[in-house]
Amino acid sequence: MKRTNIVFTCLVVFMFFSVGHIFGQVSDAELNRVVSRGLDWLASNQSRKGSWEANGGAYPSAMTGMAGIALLAEGSTATQGKYAENIRAAINFLVRQARTNGLVGSESDDRYTYGHGFGLLFLSQVLGEEEDERQRAELMDVMTKAVKFCGQAQTKAGGWGYVSAKDGGDFDEGSTTITQVQALRGCRNAGITVPKEIIEKAIEYIHKCSIKQGAEGIQYNIQGGGGRPPISAAAIACLFNAGEYDDKFVPNLINYCDKNLGNIASNADYGHWHYAHYYFAQVKYRQGGKEWKEYRDKLFNRIIKEASADGSWSQGYIGQVYTTAINLTILQLENGALPIYMK
Repeated sequence: MKRTNIVFTCLVVFMFFSVGHIFGQVSDAELNRVVSRGLDWLASNQSRKGSWEANGGAYPSAMTGMAGIALLAEGSTATQGKYAENIRAAINFLVRQARTNGLVGSESDDRYTYGHGFGLLFLSQVLGEEEDERQRAELMDVMTKAVKFCGQAQTKAGGWGYVSAKDGGDFDEGSTTITQVQALRGCRNAGITVPKEIIEKAIEYIHKCSIKQGAEGIQYNIQGGGGRPPISAAAIACLFNAGEYDDKFVPNLINYCDKNLGNIASNADYGHWHYAHYYFAQVKYRQGGKEWKEYRDKLFNRIIKEASADGSWSQGYIGQVYTTAINLTILQLENGALPIYMK
């Protein structure tokens, strides 16, 4: 009888630790190994121009901004760290891409607002570490013009579309709006003047896109389109970036996203799985405590499990750079290296 009890106890303990390994917290060693391989893959796939691209050579400004952010999240800067050379090359590429009208990117890109937003967000995170006075002045000039472009590209409703309001017939939608607001917040944090009315109009736009004060999520755009979990998660992150932690819509939106994004194993809704969790991870990280830990453990386990042998991630249809940059940014949130993601 005693022998049976001992065997049963050992079995229970084994099952407990096995389940903990599957569903519990990822070990630091495994996390560091996966992140290091992923960052090395990004660094080795940077072009000689300093850029990265999506499938078919698309979206170079957006991909360069996103990949650069992932490298910054490791703790490297433009002057120090393992990826300093890559970061400097990315900065130089985006500065060369900047147009006289303030656009960070090219008008030939059919969704150039994404490139403008992610490129500007990346530049806003490096400005504070820039030690060369000439290069700092150049960055500030580019960013100041880019902020002005954001204001001119904003629609009458307060959002942004895939291109500027002028070029796109005043069309706007949620995902590009969030990208611009996060970039503008990064600029403001870096000391660049951002007119208050631009942010206020954007917050009002998010409110107008909320269905039943966020209880049924954020719709595609001001005209409708039904609740969208990815855009809803991005909207919460956007409100937090704007300093609206106590926004009356936030509790409803978080409940909506918990319901629709809480099942990490599900691929429902996506195409946009990585985009959704890129923003929802920022939200959960800011919540902290039990909310973050439970979500983090499940999310990190899935991301790490899906990593390729070469260090990249190939899921989704936009391309390896996009998915790899998103996953690496999520996995490094706890590093606290980027002001825009800090609690």
